[in-house]
Amino acid sequence: MSDLLKTVRNTIDRHDLLPSGGNVVVGVSGGPDSLCLLHVLRALAPEYGVTLHVAHLNHQLRGRDADEDAAFVQRLVAEWGLRCTVAARDVTAYAERERLAIEEAARQMRYGFLAEVAQQIGSETIAVAHHADDQAESVLMHVIRGSGIAGLRGMRPKSEMGDLRLANLQSPISTLRLIRPLLYISRADIDAYCAANSLNPRFDVSNLDQTYFRNWLRHTVLPLLAEHNPGVRDVLCRTAEVATADYDLLRADMEHAWAQVARVSPAAITFDLAGWRALPLALKRATVRQAIHQLRQHLRNINFVHVERAVDVAEHGTTGDRATLADGLMLTLAYDSFTVADESHEGLLPDWPLLEPGTQMTVSVPGICALPDSDWALETRVSTIEETTLVVTANLDPWTAYLDADLCSDPLTLRTRWPGDRIVPQGMSGHTMKVNELMINTKTPRVARDRMPLLVCGERIVWACGLRIDEHVRVTPATRCVLHLHFVRLTS
Repeated sequence: MSDLLKTVRNTIDRHDLLPSGGNVVVGVSGGPDSLCLLHVLRALAPEYGVTLHVAHLNHQLRGRDADEDAAFVQRLVAEWGLRCTVAARDVTAYAERERLAIEEAARQMRYGFLAEVAQQIGSETIAVAHHADDQAESVLMHVIRGSGIAGLRGMRPKSEMGDLRLANLQSPISTLRLIRPLLYISRADIDAYCAANSLNPRFDVSNLDQTYFRNWLRHTVLPLLAEHNPGVRDVLCRTAEVATADYDLLRADMEHAWAQVARVSPAAITFDLAGWRALPLALKRATVRQAIHQLRQHLRNINFVHVERAVDVAEHGTTGDRATLADGLMLTLAYDSFTVADESHEGLLPDWPLLEPGTQMTVSVPGICALPDSDWALETRVSTIEETTLVVTANLDPWTAYLDADLCSDPLTLRTRWPGDRIVPQGMSGHTMKVNELMINTKTPRVARDRMPLLVCGERIVWACGLRIDEHVRVTPATRCVLHLHFVRLTS
């Protein structure tokens, strides 16, 4: 008994689990684990100056047995002079409504209840009775289901409630922390402690039901593994410790990389493509996972296949390629970036001179034509060929164009694309092309295509602005006058 108390005290001190002078909510089911936890914390409470408040949730899954568990906890807590909150929730109905397995529904409702109790009494600390055998089972469960380093960590002595990704909480839980003082105590030692202190815990017969995945691991898989390695539980717990240290290092590197390559908005996360592609593979995976977690905070598990597919598309794809992620999210690749967002999200508009779809406006020459609801304008002027020959040949600005002014004598208009629009792009040997195809070929972001300005002379598109001029109006040796077209940003 003294060894168990010593181990728990060391765990509390090493991981700073108990707030000095604060309230601690203790989740108590009435079984041996939670009863041991409550008994130990009751013994240590004066030493740490904490006040305990017991919380018990009846999941309404076991009929009269569950009611008797609640009554048992209430009697015991009254005998020990502690405060207690007992509640009942219909887990079955919640599972059906949210389409969850019973195990997951019970977990969500239990932690949600504990968080509610903590907030009601002004506590920031919730203690639960997970122990070393639970840790071994958790690590093995993650291995079987598939996991990266994060899953191999198992449970930690102290964690933030927000890390549980509970979808059923109505209030913020960012200040709540979950502590596990028994995490380094074995189930056998807990049973011995209960017997030595005459605690007489309740027994939950559902713990024997091997249709539940964790029970199957506990009663079938781990005993089989122990036949080959009697210390398999210790091995799994050590794996969690090693994975935690590795994860902490990767997390720190990921946060540094995130600050360099990710741009966050409420609905989307956009990555600088060149910067992201320069990252090591581990950080590429980690940043994609982080984007999913940030946009879908309730998700507990992210499919490895989804992450790998997304990384492959972002690494090797071309503009417009997409990868399906978890829970309606989509990765969309652009020319110099990629975005993780809801599949219906249009993406961020590039900082270009763009028009609202359907816009059509007259362009005067010479003059400055301000784009509606924009800080951009189209500046136009005409000069002789002798004045502009050098700048025409040296032009590398996609938002500047030089056309044969005599071939653009009809009224000029600036508009967005129409169905069936075509152009004869310069350098295409006179071949006509749909404007939509030109935008795809030049890797114009999908979200910008309906907003790209087109300069039209009469009925002919003479400049797909930012992309190509029309072959028929290019400057040639026969040109006498040059039409200068340049998009400029207006200054206030």
